[in-house]
Amino acid sequence: MTNYGFNNRPKRFGIGRFFGFALMFLVFAAVMGFIVMFLWNAILPEVTGVQPLNYWQAAGLLLLCRILFGGHGGRWGKGGRGPGGPQRERWMNMTDEERQKAREAWRNRCRSKD
Repeated sequence: MTNYGFNNRPKRFGIGRFFGFALMFLVFAAVMGFIVMFLWNAILPEVTGVQPLNYWQAAGLLLLCRILFGGHGGRWGKGGRGPGGPQRERWMNMTDEERQKAREAWRNRCRSKD
């Protein structure tokens, strides 16, 4: 039986892919900074009388909010719900009959109540 789990995937992460992800991250961060700046300058100076922000202040505010309000745990956080977590281990230890019962339970749980 072949195991095609998360740990057995071929590693295809070349230098081009690295720079592609880095470029996408920088573009995303720049766009988010402009969005924060636009929303701040469009709403808050008129409503509360605060000073408008420049781009770097908006980017710093965005970074400060990220630090203060979350985003530290990665995709799955510290709950162990990612690849190799407790649910995966439990699934791997089930018999075929137990897996079929679990699938049926999920189907019944996810069916619409219409």
